Amino acid sequence: MAVSRRNVLRGALFGSAAAATAPALSACGSIATASTGAIQYWNPFTGGDGGLMKDMVARVERRVPGLKTTTTVLDWGASYYTKLAMASAGGRAPDVAIMHASRFAGYAPGGLLDPWDMDLFEELGVPPRTLNPKTYRRGTYQGDQYALPLDTHPFVVFYDKEVMAKAELVDSDGKLLPFGGPEGYLDAAKRLRSVNKGGLGPVYGHVNDTAQNWRMFWSLFTQTGGEFDLSGKKAAIDRDAAVKVITFMQQLTAPQCRTMDPATSVGSFAGRKAPFIFTGEWDSAAFSQIKGMELGAAPFPQIYDRPASWADSHMFVLPHQENPDPERRRTTHRLVAELFKASFTWAKAGHIPGYLPVVESRKYQHLEPQIDYAPAAKSPALDPPAWFMGAGADAQVQLCQAMQTALVGANSAATAVDKMITALDIYLGKPNPA
Repeated sequence: MAVSRRNVLRGALFGSAAAATAPALSACGSIATASTGAIQYWNPFTGGDGGLMKDMVARVERRVPGLKTTTTVLDWGASYYTKLAMASAGGRAPDVAIMHASRFAGYAPGGLLDPWDMDLFEELGVPPRTLNPKTYRRGTYQGDQYALPLDTHPFVVFYDKEVMAKAELVDSDGKLLPFGGPEGYLDAAKRLRSVNKGGLGPVYGHVNDTAQNWRMFWSLFTQTGGEFDLSGKKAAIDRDAAVKVITFMQQLTAPQCRTMDPATSVGSFAGRKAPFIFTGEWDSAAFSQIKGMELGAAPFPQIYDRPASWADSHMFVLPHQENPDPERRRTTHRLVAELFKASFTWAKAGHIPGYLPVVESRKYQHLEPQIDYAPAAKSPALDPPAWFMGAGADAQVQLCQAMQTALVGANSAATAVDKMITALDIYLGKPNPA
């Protein structure tokens, strides 16, 4: 397959380091010429997630005669997205891949993805109305659908129902009571510390992490309804709202979480030293195994004007191919449709399936603690749609570092916000590599 100069340049702009990976990328080819005919599927799922996805693919292959899949698992992070861009630009794209919704804006506009055939999905029993509308809309570009949501994975809270009941912070069914604003939360945290034998209240790990501060900030900032527009040449941000949020984050982390990293916070909760934790839903499987704890969970609590939880979504995408084989594309659509239908298995990882019939099923309604935070998928605070934002992106790292200086006491909230705005303006002054 010939590679145009434009495609080579497009790929090169995503990082010269990716050139070293190019020989390892699978070659493009039609189902008629491929030696196995297997659908090539790239994803970054390892650990428990990887095992569950492997089970889903195997189940689909048993159910659909003749369907074969070759799954390639790549390290998650910036390198994953560089390899995906290079594969699309260089004519070596897999048939289907996973992409975070937060990275979508850097790919579809540059021609690195192909659109899905939604009429074919209707035929296969997965019409658009069966997918989460919030995350589905994020995968739309210029009227076509380029990404389909396998799940929503939000920032949530987990808690020890017994200790929370002593502090009168849950109702008779163990459900989290509203905090009633920033001061209400701080009062609740104080009460929790006073009744907990270990002395720890809510925990939140953020130090030296490349994402946690952004998740906390974006959940709270979205609740304020403040402006955060990255569509122009300069960031249009409600600075007062941002300062207010980071000032609250300073109070939220004091005194026990000011220098706490994520591993320490998770260990404190898992060891029953802390009765309440802010973290991702992906910790639910491990937390469900804590001996002696009646585990509670809830969407990120409403502190300001409206409910919102930071969230991302694993999306199925079609990396660009110059001359895709029609039958192979149809088989790829069938694979994805069947994976949607099998996604109750995916829910066991803690993720909220994007396929609504699974979420609405009786089986899912009895899946704990997943059902307790499932409403977070109705009000996800998805990242601003900018090419430089998203999972594993350098911009997210810089924003987290700027906030960390304020949370550990090295800078004021106002200084942290100014650093964030400066970093965003620098990115906005650069062209989208795609």
